[in-house]
Amino acid sequence: MHIDIQLWIQHFGYLGVFFIIFMEMVGIPFPAETTLTLSGIAWTRGLFTLVPLLLTASLANILGSTVAYEIGYFLGRPVILRFGRYVGITEARLNAADRQFSRFRTPVVFFGKFIAGIRIIIPYLAGINRMSFWIFSLYNAIATVAWATLFILLGSTLDVLWIRYHVLIRHDLGVSISVLLLLVAAIVWWKVRSHHKKKQREREYAASQAHQEHSSL
Repeated sequence: MHIDIQLWIQHFGYLGVFFIIFMEMVGIPFPAETTLTLSGIAWTRGLFTLVPLLLTASLANILGSTVAYEIGYFLGRPVILRFGRYVGITEARLNAADRQFSRFRTPVVFFGKFIAGIRIIIPYLAGINRMSFWIFSLYNAIATVAWATLFILLGSTLDVLWIRYHVLIRHDLGVSISVLLLLVAAIVWWKVRSHHKKKQREREYAASQAHQEHSSL
């Protein structure tokens, strides 16, 4: 689904962040990581305050995950497969995630939060497999705060680096590209030269072996 995330954030603020992240967790393909990264940039520029932003993002994800868990728990796999195909939850993806979930459960709930595509399936699987709601909620909440913090700080860091170094990057872009191309050319030349030397050694070895066999006759 295509929306202008930056414009959305500027117009709707915290509510816009909440809506996008909540909708992603119930299965609608909104770009949550992009939203958090741009929110981190907006934070460094004074549009947001860190703690309310982090709470908004975390609450949206937790509530969306809870809704997905309840759908999986009460409606089950057939309903999810029937309607999930409209938002990218295919049987193949569900089966692949289910195999991992059956083996690891709590680690999947935590680490799956950081994998786009898998993140939206995990709460449904937790409900389908009757995972304890409180255990799911605990691991999901911890993972959510870590995930939201990571991408908000990533956006902030990228913005700070861009402000500090963009003039230098633009000024030296031509030089940087030239150096990079020379480096790539040197690597390619070294690879080709090494390959030719290897082939030459193989031919010399084969010729030596043939000569020895001929001499023994």
